[in-house]
Amino acid sequence: MGRTIIPFGPQHPVLPEPIHLKLTVEDEIITDVVPGFGYVHRGLETLVSKKDFKQMVQVVERVCGICSCIQALTYIQAMEEMYELEVPPRARYLRVIWSELHRAHSHLLWMGLFADAFGFESLFMQCWKIREKIMDIQESTAGNRVIISVNIIGGTRYDLEQDQLTQILDVVQQVEQDLLKLQKVFFEDYSVQKRTRGIAVLTKDEAYELGCVGPMLRASGVAQDARQTGYAAYGELDFEPVVETEGDCFARTKVRFREVLQCIELVRKAISKLPEGEVSVKVKGNPKGEAMGRTEQPRGELIHYVLANGSKYLDRLRIRTPTFANTPALMKMLPGQDLASAPVVLMSIDPCVSCTER
Repeated sequence: MGRTIIPFGPQHPVLPEPIHLKLTVEDEIITDVVPGFGYVHRGLETLVSKKDFKQMVQVVERVCGICSCIQALTYIQAMEEMYELEVPPRARYLRVIWSELHRAHSHLLWMGLFADAFGFESLFMQCWKIREKIMDIQESTAGNRVIISVNIIGGTRYDLEQDQLTQILDVVQQVEQDLLKLQKVFFEDYSVQKRTRGIAVLTKDEAYELGCVGPMLRASGVAQDARQTGYAAYGELDFEPVVETEGDCFARTKVRFREVLQCIELVRKAISKLPEGEVSVKVKGNPKGEAMGRTEQPRGELIHYVLANGSKYLDRLRIRTPTFANTPALMKMLPGQDLASAPVVLMSIDPCVSCTER
């Protein structure tokens, strides 16, 4: 039996993320995995000593561009807890609208890359074509396609006019219709099922014990979603987490597909209930104390811990990202799979190395 150690990444023709794995292979079957982190480490947490607490909002947005709106929201909620700020109701609903648009475009990006991982180039392009419509909304409502910088300590930087709200509703309707046309391919195509069904199964107990978060956890039957804590305006929008029970790559695909439809429904609910009023309150003085922000990022639960000393510079910023939490599960799932399944299994956790190597 031939035993080979194969370096998977940091550059790989299938995977756009610069993750590095050492795969031990015996006759095309993976027997052991050793991850290597640090390839794109940027030291963003250390910038608290050089950027003041307001400037750090722009820094944390750049932890990951794809979920920049929610990265900023997590940090800001921790700061607001320290200040004991009461955020205006309208701002809380606006935060939900932009967060769910971000979640939808993140999942559509992943769906396209996942299709590319098992060779469906046309499906890849269709997913990204749909995603473009959401990117256009973000540009028209916030001035940028990716890093929209809408959240500030105390509320939101911008408001949404009635014509913008109408535009959002029209576009999400188009996105929903276009997405449903792809449902048959994702859920019924023989080749897709052959590459995903029964592959890299993670049981409910394993997912829980390994500390999985987000779609990884919910695809194994655990109904856990940080939005259920009711932050922003989620406590007033009445929704249930999207859950599948099979725990394989196919279930993780279904969870993310269904969550895009849920994002659209949450945007509609938030717009229908959007209250009138101001969108921000003023922040006075420098922060002192410690606090933790917790949100549901597209990849799972995101945590920001902040420690302040009363000056304009924080003592500490610590970020726990979902990809870091899901990596132990990846190490559990890869052994026993054939080498050709490695890109599919890896993509099924929706890895973001930019988030992980801050």
